[in-house]
Amino acid sequence: MSDIIRAENLVKRYPLESGYVEALKGITLSVKEGEMVALMGPSGSGKSTLLHLLGGIDIPTEGTVFVDGRELFSMGEKELSKFRNENIGFVFQFHYLLPEFTALENVMIPVQIYNKKSAEEKAKNILSRLGLRNRLNHKPSQLSGGEQQRVAIARAVVNSPKVILADEPTGNLDSKNTQIVMELLKELNEKNNVSIVIATHDREVAEYCDRIIFLKDGLLQA
Repeated sequence: MSDIIRAENLVKRYPLESGYVEALKGITLSVKEGEMVALMGPSGSGKSTLLHLLGGIDIPTEGTVFVDGRELFSMGEKELSKFRNENIGFVFQFHYLLPEFTALENVMIPVQIYNKKSAEEKAKNILSRLGLRNRLNHKPSQLSGGEQQRVAIARAVVNSPKVILADEPTGNLDSKNTQIVMELLKELNEKNNVSIVIATHDREVAEYCDRIIFLKDGLLQA
């Protein structure tokens, strides 16, 4: 299997009044096609920062990232945005659903950007697959936490991305909904060959993955 993600010597510094804080201190790693990987480590270890760099939603101070053979940070902003929308799905602990839109409308948004004709059909299909056929016209405030997270997953996968990056996707869920969400992600990984990277504090979540990577103080741990 070839690498779907390759990160080389990633350094990320954030400026402070009296210098800077170094969130990542030279991370090199790869993720294979179809692999499901957990990122574990204490708060402040750099998990979220690393995910944001792997997905091209933040820019490293040093180093670079390749996704499906494309170097993210050599692209222009518009090209990178299009590449992300078509190839990378993001799932966060806080769902970031638009409160004024229904579940269906929230999931349609990534498709509408480039292909309005198929947006509604695609969104309905993926929401139905995730057990939300009867919740299409409900707004986020009318959904449970587990249902909101499933809508967020639907939005992340509606464009059939090659990669899903999930940042504490079960952090606000009870054990039942955690199991539902992780089984959905595992199914997408196994049936659709989607490569998934999950940042988590939860060892049970990590056990769903093929491999666990540990971070501490911005460094990979052996």
